[in-house]
Amino acid sequence: MPATDTIVALSTPIGRSGIGVIRLSGKFSIEITRKIIEDDSFLPEPNKVFLKFLKDPETKEALDHALITYFKSPNSFTGEDIVEISCHGSPVLLQGVIRIVLTLGARLAEPGEFTLRALSNKRMNLSQAEAVRDLIDSQTEAAAKQAVRQLKGELSTYLQPIKESLLEIIVQMESRLEFVEDDLPELAAKQINQQLEELSKQIESLSLTFRSGRLLRDGLKVAIVGRPNVGKSSLFNALLASDRAIVTNIPGTTRDSLSELININGVPVLLTDTAGVRLSFDIIENIGVERTRRVINEADLVVVVFDGSQNLTKEDFDVLADTASSNHIFAINKCDLESIKLTLPETEIKKVIVSAKTGEGMEELRSAILEPFADTEVTNSGLMITDVRHYDLLNRTLAEIKNSRNLLAQGASEEITLVGLHNALTFLGQITGETTSDEILGMIFSTFCIGK
Repeated sequence: MPATDTIVALSTPIGRSGIGVIRLSGKFSIEITRKIIEDDSFLPEPNKVFLKFLKDPETKEALDHALITYFKSPNSFTGEDIVEISCHGSPVLLQGVIRIVLTLGARLAEPGEFTLRALSNKRMNLSQAEAVRDLIDSQTEAAAKQAVRQLKGELSTYLQPIKESLLEIIVQMESRLEFVEDDLPELAAKQINQQLEELSKQIESLSLTFRSGRLLRDGLKVAIVGRPNVGKSSLFNALLASDRAIVTNIPGTTRDSLSELININGVPVLLTDTAGVRLSFDIIENIGVERTRRVINEADLVVVVFDGSQNLTKEDFDVLADTASSNHIFAINKCDLESIKLTLPETEIKKVIVSAKTGEGMEELRSAILEPFADTEVTNSGLMITDVRHYDLLNRTLAEIKNSRNLLAQGASEEITLVGLHNALTFLGQITGETTSDEILGMIFSTFCIGK
């Protein structure tokens, strides 16, 4: 990426809005801004806002009355000169301004290129850059808070002393390799092994948080299934705390799948209400049943709903057969009507007795939905690994350290033992970006939105 490149992009979502922000970053940001406001003497004070008319340099036609903010390098987000132009949020206007800026020497930014420049100019490390994306994509308050922790540098702060300790061990072993002909003394080997064991515990402790961290970032897909008229849609509405699905006492009311995102203890859950599973001569209803089966296959968890006031029917057994191979729990609904008559087959599957009408058992059901995946108190945890890339690198680090410890215990030479330790240090460096290849960086930043 040439240092003289100046990039531009819309940094606010596409569409009609009160304000749209156009961001420029690069050496010629101020020069381009002077041309679009027709003021060659414009030398703005950094971090101050200026009200200016934007004009088309060719036609001299006024485009908008806009706010201009200048952030001087190196104390800007990217480490370069940045100009942000806050226009009125007309899509036509914003596209027109960007088009003019492009004719004045800028080029359109690639996805995540502003953040990539911040990384290149050492304004942040790679794990912090990824936290920018995660913060933008966060679907719950808990996910946003976890992204902010990483953005503040908590992950790199946690890893830094581990990398330093690992480097000290490598230097110690390489020094002996260089100046001592004898093998590593038994006492020194034992001490290094203990140090490596302690580092492994710290890395493993962080790695184990991924089970909960992944939930905060990616969430769960949960399907509500059952035969017609067991109260699936009522349960769906109760979990949403909204009358989203149509509810009647007519079997087969739900003909298609209906999905909504809810927040359960900080975890985003995509909840899907499905058509009742039964044999029907109605073509439309049969299409709905087939869609239900597809939803079951795609779900992380299936909530199988039964009418607790009735005994099992053939249709209930059909639902049990359809969900047998899926990860599922049982919700025995309508416990408000009368004593529970339903008797389910003996199984270790989690059973929750609920009433969609009165709300009884709903909190227990929410906890049961998260239980197979993580502690229900995930939002109270400290720093967590939320990115599968980080999780993989931590596990690869652990494997290399374990292999080196085994070699050390077997009395292997320093040259062989050091290979795994160097690999471990490289993997940790890939988390924060010190040893990450350009190809990997390209893959990571391709997942960012344009304008960030």
